[in-house]
Amino acid sequence: MADNTGTYELGPGDGRVLVKTGREGLAARAGHDLTIEIARWSARVEVSNGDLTTAAVTAELDLGSLGVRDGTGGAKPLTDKDRRDIQAQAGKILGDPAWAAFTSAQVIPAAGAAVGGAVEGSLTMHGRTQPLRLQVSSPTPGRFRGGATVRQTDFGITPYSGFFGTLKLKDEITIEFEVTLRDLPNGGA
Repeated sequence: MADNTGTYELGPGDGRVLVKTGREGLAARAGHDLTIEIARWSARVEVSNGDLTTAAVTAELDLGSLGVRDGTGGAKPLTDKDRRDIQAQAGKILGDPAWAAFTSAQVIPAAGAAVGGAVEGSLTMHGRTQPLRLQVSSPTPGRFRGGATVRQTDFGITPYSGFFGTLKLKDEITIEFEVTLRDLPNGGA
């Protein structure tokens, strides 16, 4: 294995972070399942002994930079006005300043020959901290994908509800990321 010792600073130029939502309620067919991108974020991966399984990972996510990228389903296609309205509503729900931070506690490599595993740590959002386990895979050397499911109410966030409660955002949202550690020696993972 290559010596991966070092500190890797990451941001939007190195990948992306997405939030995926679902809908429920009597009027769920009128709403959209959304793919939202967090445009401003930073992460740091520190590897002290050349082994990525011992890495310390931190990330800060600016939730004020949410941008609606896609909306599927719904009674009509998602318009630019809908996107702006959704972003404004998210700002009201999340408050100001809206940010989230992740700090790892341990990296758990996948068993056997699989590349990846999990990163366990804590997520702080909306003034509350909860444990979070990111499932991570490495489809190619130096490239990492992962995600986790988060319950909004665990962080004191009331999911969006409209049309007198008949259209609701599901409490559980999915956070997905994909990043490339560009400076890994020989692209090692």
